Amino acid sequence: MQRENNWTIPNILTVFRILLTPVFVMSFIAGHVQLALLVFTLAGVTDALDGALARILHQRTRLGAMLDPLADKVLIVTGFLCLGIVGWAPDWLVVLVISRDVIIVGGLGVLHFWGVDVRATIRPSPLSKVNTTAQLAFLFIVLAGQAQWFAVPRVELGVVALISILTVFTGVSYVMRGLALFPSQED
Repeated sequence: MQRENNWTIPNILTVFRILLTPVFVMSFIAGHVQLALLVFTLAGVTDALDGALARILHQRTRLGAMLDPLADKVLIVTGFLCLGIVGWAPDWLVVLVISRDVIIVGGLGVLHFWGVDVRATIRPSPLSKVNTTAQLAFLFIVLAGQAQWFAVPRVELGVVALISILTVFTGVSYVMRGLALFPSQED
């Protein structure tokens, strides 16, 4: 069995995005909102680039398929935690977003434990990708407003509504799909 080359440009960008998350958090904690916004924006650009480059350069890997959503989750969860702690995001929204991701990741772990090949059976839904994009957009909009780059409160409220609906819908959808994958007990 030939080993897959994991040192691809898309995978390097994904790892870079993961490493940017602590830099974002430290900048945020230190009160450097503009720097935090710049780091967050750079992370967002690498998110767009890694997927596009993987397709264009034909460099899709199994590692990349696992790291990319992990990088998204790490950035989104830490971003929502940061905004929630300082009161820039509604507490209920922070709990909703983080709970969904914890439930999904926990469910994948349980399915894996039961012997289900989750990589082969569960793929991100198109609505889940829209949800991730909306969550990243919300974080960017709030940070940009707090950094005094621009403020769009009506857009922010619309994105909150969209995230709320998509988070609940995609969360329930993943739970239903996951429950259907559990092996049945044979007597």
